[in-house]
Amino acid sequence: MSNLLDLLVAGLATGAIYALVAVGFTLLWQTSQTINFAQGEFVMLPAFLMLAVMHAGAPFWLAVILGILLSLLLLGLGFKLLLVDPMLRHGVLPLAIATMALAIGMKEAVKQFFSAEASPFPSIVPAGDVSILGRVVSLQSLGVLALAIAVVIGLTALLNRTSIGHQMQATAQNPTVARIIGIPVERMILFTFLINAFLVALASLLITPIYLAKFSSGEVLGQAAFIAAIVGGFNQVRGAIAGGLLIGVVDNLAAAYVSTQYRAAVPLILLIVIILFRPQGLLGRPEERTV
Repeated sequence: MSNLLDLLVAGLATGAIYALVAVGFTLLWQTSQTINFAQGEFVMLPAFLMLAVMHAGAPFWLAVILGILLSLLLLGLGFKLLLVDPMLRHGVLPLAIATMALAIGMKEAVKQFFSAEASPFPSIVPAGDVSILGRVVSLQSLGVLALAIAVVIGLTALLNRTSIGHQMQATAQNPTVARIIGIPVERMILFTFLINAFLVALASLLITPIYLAKFSSGEVLGQAAFIAAIVGGFNQVRGAIAGGLLIGVVDNLAAAYVSTQYRAAVPLILLIVIILFRPQGLLGRPEERTV
């Protein structure tokens, strides 16, 4: 029973990180019709930026701040202005192909200029175990889960209870009407890219101490988050959150009770089932588009 509780908590912690990345997928799609297939590499890069700052002699806390700021600049502002804006004029498919190329380029650049070997990364959550109702649970898993939940609650409050959040939602629902009523649509879209950059930087900070800093880690993270967004509902933030948590738990339980060799197949089977029987996702809503 204790083992099952630890698996569930660890699965929820990993799933919460998947949820952060999946929410970024959803926000970019809703506001700008951007599917970022480099999202996994976006999670991988901030950890290496923080390591580079630490290797230059900076303390960990300063490396975290500078890493997040650099992520906002490169993965938020730079990504939108240098890649998305020029490519989106040619359609969604050319943009999707461009993000695939960006993913490969980022991975190879990190491999060449940083390291091809996995590097340890310090954790912002102390190691150890804690007893809950007589059951031993990893303190790191609890800390990661708590931080991720806090960020999700903050993001939900931003979207639902602030003027900027309402403007972002209006932009996502109908940018033409939003422009007519005076909403600065381009600024709202930029805010969305910056939020995505912050989410991937935070996800990198939380997950890298567990899985180490590796140039190839983005592949698994991006795939898991993409599946989570589709399973939960690609057009709903709450769907991305639910999908992330579900994928994290299912993946952890599959590794423990099915097989570590086939653990990656279980989320894919879940994805196929959802697409067949509820294509809009568990919490998504059907969409009609004019073509």
